[in-house]
Amino acid sequence: MSVDVPRSIVLVRHAKADWPEVADHERPLADRGRKDAAAVGEWLATHGVAPGLTLCSTAVRTRETWKLTAPHLPHRPRTVYEERLYDASPGEIIAVINDVPEDVENLLVVAHNPGVQGVAEVLTGSSEGDSLERMQRNGFPTSAVAVLRFDGTWKSVEPGSATLTGYWAPHEPYE
Repeated sequence: MSVDVPRSIVLVRHAKADWPEVADHERPLADRGRKDAAAVGEWLATHGVAPGLTLCSTAVRTRETWKLTAPHLPHRPRTVYEERLYDASPGEIIAVINDVPEDVENLLVVAHNPGVQGVAEVLTGSSEGDSLERMQRNGFPTSAVAVLRFDGTWKSVEPGSATLTGYWAPHEPYE
């Protein structure tokens, strides 16, 4: 694919997790998280988000988030459960994004904070509408979504290379 291919990265923070006495990696979603995960899927479908690949952390709460989000999309993308996304820093998440095959145009990443918020902030060089203002004001609560667009290869994803075109969290009305 040519270098100027328009691409999107959709970053999703896992939904609200419960706190049972299990290892952090094994924490399931809380009741509110299950509702919010479905709402994420509805928001993505309403806004025409159609990922060709989903990279999802291996943690139980991220896998459950994706399982409840995916049925709302027009088609289910190929999904890879990526161990490197669990407890990943922004730099580690960007490294995973840099490894995405070039035939993928639209990527969805389901992972954890503070990494997901950090990636959204680091990659955003410009924004449309009030997306950046709302993200800065609200942070990146559970089930938050950021949609970033850029032109280039996955290996060219670097700080400031994307435009934040959408931001939403379940406590906000649909845009």
